[in-house]
Amino acid sequence: MEHKMKLGDYLVAYLKKIGVSHLFGIPGDLVINLFLKLGRPRGLKVITLSHEPGVGFAADGYARATGRIGAICVTYGAGGHNMVNPVAASFSERVPILVISGGPGEEERKLGVLIHHQAREIESQLHIYREVTCAAKHINDPLRAAGEIDEVIRSIWLNQQPGYLEIHRDMVEREITVPKEIVSWNGELPHPQSDRRKLDEAVRDTAERLSRAQRPLVLIGIEAYRFKVAKEIVKLVEKMGVPCCTSVLAKGAFPMNHPLYMGVYVGAVSPRPIRERVEQADLIIGLGMFLTDIETGGGQPAEALRHRSIWAVENRVNVSFHTYTDVTLRDFVHGLMRAEFKRHREKVAYSDNLANPPAAPDRRVRVADVLREINHFLAQQKKFLVVAESGDSLFGGIDVKVGNDGLYLAQGFYASMGFAVPGALGAQIGTGLRPLVLTGDGGFQMTGVEIAHAPRYRLNPIVVLLNNGGWGIFRPIANRHDLLALPSWRYAELARLWSGRGFRVETVGQLRRALDQAAKSSSFALIEVMIGPRDLSPITLKYIRASAKKAQLKN
Repeated sequence: MEHKMKLGDYLVAYLKKIGVSHLFGIPGDLVINLFLKLGRPRGLKVITLSHEPGVGFAADGYARATGRIGAICVTYGAGGHNMVNPVAASFSERVPILVISGGPGEEERKLGVLIHHQAREIESQLHIYREVTCAAKHINDPLRAAGEIDEVIRSIWLNQQPGYLEIHRDMVEREITVPKEIVSWNGELPHPQSDRRKLDEAVRDTAERLSRAQRPLVLIGIEAYRFKVAKEIVKLVEKMGVPCCTSVLAKGAFPMNHPLYMGVYVGAVSPRPIRERVEQADLIIGLGMFLTDIETGGGQPAEALRHRSIWAVENRVNVSFHTYTDVTLRDFVHGLMRAEFKRHREKVAYSDNLANPPAAPDRRVRVADVLREINHFLAQQKKFLVVAESGDSLFGGIDVKVGNDGLYLAQGFYASMGFAVPGALGAQIGTGLRPLVLTGDGGFQMTGVEIAHAPRYRLNPIVVLLNNGGWGIFRPIANRHDLLALPSWRYAELARLWSGRGFRVETVGQLRRALDQAAKSSSFALIEVMIGPRDLSPITLKYIRASAKKAQLKN
């Protein structure tokens, strides 16, 4: 039997039914009624920040860390357009985000005048979001509204990418018709299903090749996280008995202390043992991995990746030159778990780029020292997650070793600066795990002030800020101090003004003590680490050399 209810009430009930508990947003006049409806008592817990990009990154961090849909509500035009960059990042890296925007009402649209916040035309924002979402709908029909909202949210879940709803502000209190199948539905969002015959053949083909291989290797990509098969992949790798690596995007999807885990594969700039083992493989099985320029170290993919490989990604499996469409990663992994094949027995070791031993406590701190001290700190702690900013922190973070029960979040492909601090806030809201954030002064000056909201929501991330006075990652390839310099903020003092703990450190010993004190603090903490203007992580230097050679930049 069909059911009648107000659109705003329906949206709240739907989101709660699928397990969404929080809403990230900033109110505005064209969305205020919907915003209040979503955040009413017994509704969603509303998290407001200072600027829409921070809101978008926070919802992204929430979704990455929890595996649930991150919900956002912003106003039309000025708010929605501000959100495009974070949503584009979520689209590129397959993060399930729902963007809900207000919009002019029907009567306003008939006035024949320009509406404030409007760009080229009233529907410009909808057109823009169609480029960075898997589904975008304009909600203006009471008879179709419930079904269209359901369609967008199901598409988000099936594709693990953002979706967009633009709701006329005069629709919020309108009664809509809710189909009986939605009323009686239990809220469980299904995963896509495979074609059984294609799946069986893809599994059989893979098992036969695995049994014939002498030196196979598994590469694990981001879809292991997105399609909820990371734990099953660990069991599959153990059944195979073969070594594995993760991509930059999927770091943390496989336990870093596992005896079959070699580390993070970054193409030609990987640690030598990883690079050589990949190149020597006679069979590579890629599970949910995208081949991006960052994953390949800025160069051509290794020959083994192109010609001696099996790839399961985006609802298809490529076995050599055969493509099996309509085969999902989840079903493929489960199928291999049931298959019979030869078990391999190879001993490997974990490799990173931190070759030197720990530095003396009184030595001036360098980026490599920061990474070693963070690893030492995390080894002593429990219930931490790590969030890395783009830039040098993204590459340096590759060598951060999270525990088997830890999470690691970074934009390893889209790589927008400004993700880390708001992303960490969203991740802690969703999981309760305390974040350790690795960022630079460049990324922090974009969105780092969102840390001022941490006390409001009882959040206590530890932010390790590498202060080199500018966009240091570009200095080796573009020697223009005037273009790459940033004003010097007193970061440690700002933290104290925002009701947190602030530390300014210059030596290894000072950093070690600051981390220990920050861990004991119930408030957020910001550790400003003073490093040289050209000091970069070891892997960043390798990546820059490769990129500069390719681009042939001139100062």
